[in-house]
Amino acid sequence: MTKINFMAWRKVAFILSSLIIIGSVVSLFAKQLNWGLDFTGGTLIEVSYTESVTLGPVRDALSQAGYGDAVVQHFGSSKDVMVRLEPREGVNNQALGDKVFDVLAAQNPEVTKSRVEFVGPKVGEELANDGTLAMVTALICIMIYVAFRFEWRFALGAVGALVHDVIITLGVFSVLQLPFDLNVLAALLAVIGYSLNDTIVVSDRIRENFRKIRKGTPVEVVDISLNDTLSRTLMTSLTTLLVLVALFFLGGEQIHGFATALLIGVIVGTYSSIYVASTIALALGITKEDLMPVQVEQEGADQEPML
Repeated sequence: MTKINFMAWRKVAFILSSLIIIGSVVSLFAKQLNWGLDFTGGTLIEVSYTESVTLGPVRDALSQAGYGDAVVQHFGSSKDVMVRLEPREGVNNQALGDKVFDVLAAQNPEVTKSRVEFVGPKVGEELANDGTLAMVTALICIMIYVAFRFEWRFALGAVGALVHDVIITLGVFSVLQLPFDLNVLAALLAVIGYSLNDTIVVSDRIRENFRKIRKGTPVEVVDISLNDTLSRTLMTSLTTLLVLVALFFLGGEQIHGFATALLIGVIVGTYSSIYVASTIALALGITKEDLMPVQVEQEGADQEPML
């Protein structure tokens, strides 16, 4: 069994996490997220070329046709191009997609249309609100569950770790301006579940060791518990990462954001299950007495035995 002194680095880990979270929050306010079509609404046109194409001439052609606000980018390969337009009042969206494609076809007759989608701005706003509500509800339910299952200090530690994971994942998407759509939101909810699973395993071992180990400070008990679960944590994380790396490189553009969010979330979640949740519980003053089972007195146990 390993004997790594994890908690000796908890202050360094706290400073590191704080700096990353502050940077993520600043980026979320300054740059915000690169909201996908699911949330902003608008028209999405995907086209394919027979050969690799540079985006500059494509942007110029659309700008000359009156679509200067179009967002043009590659997806999947250098032969595939995605054009995203903001909602336009009084314009039929199917007709808008056809007009944009006609502009691209006039520039290069060998282009083919792959997909045209439209989401209204009201639908996008409702999706954003519902997604936020789903995430907050999940965190509240998790806190209630862990508080009843273990102890309120563990509940705050678990929720703190989950909030830590979500903010950092969102921060990476904000800094890199990666598209944030419903697939990424689903990945964030999956990250919450994955990180919680690790945190529950560690918390269960900490509670067990608090009851079993007679001598030892809370820090020493937490260190022993983290070492006990380290092999399980690493094996789970590594096998999950292998699948996510395969999805990232081979899964295609449609799930690229999903795989990216999960990759970030699993790495950060593994770190937080070791340092964030346990550190918060220790900082709140968790002790052996807090986790000992409640002794229930039997009826009549305090009465004198009959002679």
